[in-house]
Amino acid sequence: MDPEIKTWLFDVLQSITEIESYFEGKPKRFDEYIADIKTKRAVERDIEIIGEAVNRILKKDKDFKIENAQKIIGARNRIAHGSDKISDDLLWSIVINHLPKLKSEIAVLIEE
Repeated sequence: MDPEIKTWLFDVLQSITEIESYFEGKPKRFDEYIADIKTKRAVERDIEIIGEAVNRILKKDKDFKIENAQKIIGARNRIAHGSDKISDDLLWSIVINHLPKLKSEIAVLIEE
């Protein structure tokens, strides 16, 4: 695997691990999440990093397979450019539903 791509995959994995750490030792509760501006901003930043890494991977190798890559990049763009306010509901859905799957997918890709 290309060394740059592998580095970006590690960036994705690291950001997911960071997001998981924000909820360590407590249940993931939406009401607590939306009340905690620091956690919300940290999650947004890590999703930006994930989206940027995926974007760089696809620029380097347009055929590289990451499920939902364009949606990941789209979420990053919405956060980074602020053209559309990204909703708490959408970010929470990403954290709860999509990041666990992405983490597994990236771990497999790194091992290849």
